[in-house]
Amino acid sequence: MGSGKDPGGALRFAVLGPVRAWRGGQPVPPGPPQQRALLGALLLRGGRPATAQELVDALWGEEPPPTALAALRSYAFRLRKALGPDALATVDGGYVLHPVDDFDLFRAEQHQSEAEKARATGDLAAARAELRRALALFDGEPLAGLPGPYAETQRTRLLEWRLQITETCLDLDIQAGCHAEAVSELTVLSAEHPLRERLRALLMLALYRGGRQAEALGVFADTRRLLGDELGVDPGTELAYLHQRILEADPALLPPPAPLAESAVEPVRPAQLPATVADFTGRAAFVRELGDRLAAASADGGVMAVSAVAGIGGVGKTTLAVHVAHAVAGAFPDGQLYVDLQGTGPRPAEPETVLASFLRSLGVTDAAMPDSLPDRAALYRTTLAGRRVLALLDNAHDAAQIRHLLPGTPGCAALITSRARMVDLAGAHLVDLDVMSPEEALQLFTRIVGEERVAGERQAALDVVAACGFLPLAIRIAASRLATRRTWTVAFLARKLSDERRRLDELKAGDLAVKATFELGYGQLTPQQARAFRLLALADGPDISLEAGAAVLDMDVYDAEELLEALVDISLIESAGPARYRFHDLLRLYARDCAERHEGDDARCAALSRLLDFYLASAARTYELENPGDRVLDHLSPVGRPGLAFASRQEGLDWLFNEAPSLLAAVQQAAGDGCEGPMRRGVDLLFTAQDLMESGIYARQFEQATRALVTTASACGETLVEGRARVLLGQLNWLTGRFENADREAERALVLGLAAGDPLTGSYAPNLRGMVALATRRFEECATYHTAALEAFMADGNRHGGAAALSNLSRAQIELGDIPAAIGSAEDALVIYRELRAGFRLGNGLYALAMALTAAARLDEALARLSEALHVFRDARQQFWEGMTLFRMAEVHLASGSHRQAASLAEQSLTLLRDIGGALRRANALTVLGKALNGIGQTDRARACWHDALGELTALGSPAAEAVRRLLSGPVTPAVAV
Repeated sequence: MGSGKDPGGALRFAVLGPVRAWRGGQPVPPGPPQQRALLGALLLRGGRPATAQELVDALWGEEPPPTALAALRSYAFRLRKALGPDALATVDGGYVLHPVDDFDLFRAEQHQSEAEKARATGDLAAARAELRRALALFDGEPLAGLPGPYAETQRTRLLEWRLQITETCLDLDIQAGCHAEAVSELTVLSAEHPLRERLRALLMLALYRGGRQAEALGVFADTRRLLGDELGVDPGTELAYLHQRILEADPALLPPPAPLAESAVEPVRPAQLPATVADFTGRAAFVRELGDRLAAASADGGVMAVSAVAGIGGVGKTTLAVHVAHAVAGAFPDGQLYVDLQGTGPRPAEPETVLASFLRSLGVTDAAMPDSLPDRAALYRTTLAGRRVLALLDNAHDAAQIRHLLPGTPGCAALITSRARMVDLAGAHLVDLDVMSPEEALQLFTRIVGEERVAGERQAALDVVAACGFLPLAIRIAASRLATRRTWTVAFLARKLSDERRRLDELKAGDLAVKATFELGYGQLTPQQARAFRLLALADGPDISLEAGAAVLDMDVYDAEELLEALVDISLIESAGPARYRFHDLLRLYARDCAERHEGDDARCAALSRLLDFYLASAARTYELENPGDRVLDHLSPVGRPGLAFASRQEGLDWLFNEAPSLLAAVQQAAGDGCEGPMRRGVDLLFTAQDLMESGIYARQFEQATRALVTTASACGETLVEGRARVLLGQLNWLTGRFENADREAERALVLGLAAGDPLTGSYAPNLRGMVALATRRFEECATYHTAALEAFMADGNRHGGAAALSNLSRAQIELGDIPAAIGSAEDALVIYRELRAGFRLGNGLYALAMALTAAARLDEALARLSEALHVFRDARQQFWEGMTLFRMAEVHLASGSHRQAASLAEQSLTLLRDIGGALRRANALTVLGKALNGIGQTDRARACWHDALGELTALGSPAAEAVRRLLSGPVTPAVAV
């Protein structure tokens, strides 16, 4: 309800039929026709007052009776009595009916508005549903039975509006393929409105799509004859053009093809903007300037608008940008993206990581996620094509960080905040945000503290905001403190701020200046809150989950949540999402400074140690669910804090991938500590989080953390940590095709592992050396290494690792020509994986068996095993192995003569392996793709693929280059497509 409230109950009105009213669910007596006409006239004014003369004209027209004014007052009195005293008010000799929410006209307009939004996003089903709801609110003729010229005019308007809605709805029905259903309604409507060409056009299209071409042409002939007889004109351009297209059987007029199953998914419309502050103050010129530019970009559909707001920390860049973004959100109906780029932190957000988050928000799955920055940026722009989306890029480090994050699409816009002016960002509209004016600063202070406390101490309030340097963040913190200290006066706060050491110095405007203001907020915390504020800031991750925060604080989750939410309430930390929290970069620096002053070295190290314990315990649980029976878990560092318990493998993987940026940051931070304990848990955490490496999505961050551990462990002489880290670094090099580097790391790791007596490194390192030997075609060595790895795994009681070694040994046996032994090894590995109920490693077993079956020319069996493996890898989000499996499936189809299918699979494989797989795997995929294209007669394109493959292989010095040269130099004889 609006303001038309009354103790007698809620009011409801209707004008899209007879004018009616309900009060508390009970009908209100309608009264005589003129009284209902008065009610209708007031309702249609939408809460705007009407003078007595306007109402007399509306009810009686140009010749009202002498008693019209008296009658009007009598009708108004009766309406007030019937509706309640608060519903109808007298204003300047006229009347106003307070607006109410439950009014059929308002609801119909809302449904139409929602339909327009849905249609703009391509959601035709939702648009049709909204329009049908709007039409359902009509109950016969609008304003039925009401006398007077105003009612007649409005009735005509509402009838026309209903017809327009009906036309739009029928148009959407036809677009959605419901042309047969639309014919009957259009036939009736065309008869009722014979001169309305839009209805005739829709009827012609519906008939034509239903295969009734002759009838469609007959409708045009009828219309042309009718228009000529009645009006002496020919049909309009739209109708004539449609007639011509029907005569020509234009294929574009046919019904659209049935959508694929996945197209039934509702388009994703992200709404990521943080909440705007309720007491936003001032900045009117900036709001208007930025809002107009952004909205114009969406309305014009022209060049993408880029606006960059720069200023010192705490000046209100983010607050302004969020407020403007909310104000123009309606101009970007396809969504609003938001990211904190952490530009002032020690490790600004990587553009590829941000793009991955944006793409997921726009509906792109992890399986479809490219690995390289250029490819993610290209997919980002492709996904935004034809959409109107606003991207708010907050706290940018520099222009280089955000170039790939710009939508680049007409109709989209980007709003950027940064401490640095983006002078090198081409085409950007630059805004320099200064501190507030004294009037704005005082207004903000008053809104937070309360008018009654400031009114009598205006000069003291001016002294406070001046001491804060008119910086919005400082003012907000000072005012919030005063607001929670009811016994303080404004003058008392002003005296506290008079000490220059505790004031912001506008001319310096650096972190130390902001630090003085943060003291005001920090000083009002309880001891528990202050401890939480200090310790939570120690973690390097971009944000922290509630459970991880509880580990840092050494508290249970419920108590930790109470503390964290309290810190959110007083704006010392932010809510980054449900049960996730983050620091503003300046507050993090300040909080860490507080920790340096108030927490001893032991307390700070213990907090980060608990965080590592939590991550390691949780990741170990995920690893156990994914790799049951793997002895890796028996060789991990003991932890002093439990992790999360996951109900399923999928739940564990969800946690691991969601937590990846913070988890990997914790490992890198542990490496920087240079202490054996954190480093050991850091490398063990990477071992249990290997899914992140092999997925390809977080390979870069994983490599950074791994290299940091290698460097620090080597410097500190921690052989066990260094050995394990080098194994992981070798695997990363193998994944990306840097085989020489991979072999060097594996060789060094094996030496370190033996020196440390580490069975983990002692088994993983020879397995890795065998994988490298296979890739570099040293097959005897490959078999030797994998045999050694198998013995090491089995000596450790690690059947899971043994299955991996058997799978790899099978590959060596294939290349050495012992196919029966290869099949046997692969089958033995698969038996182990199935007995252990392995996760994505089961896919590796299926993959290895498929390779052996392919070598035995048992192609149907091989294809069945690869299809199983593909399903496993996709469920586990393993992009690398998904790409490799598609490649092997392409090889099998090629061998069986199914060239079209082989080409399709090779293309998919190439897309997935383009960045993560390395040059050799790309070249192999290109070679197979070329063979498949040649098989379907696309010889020129095939040669182009082979030429690219040859370039890659020659650069690698691979012996496989010679085979590709023979393909290019030999005669091209297309095979028959299968």
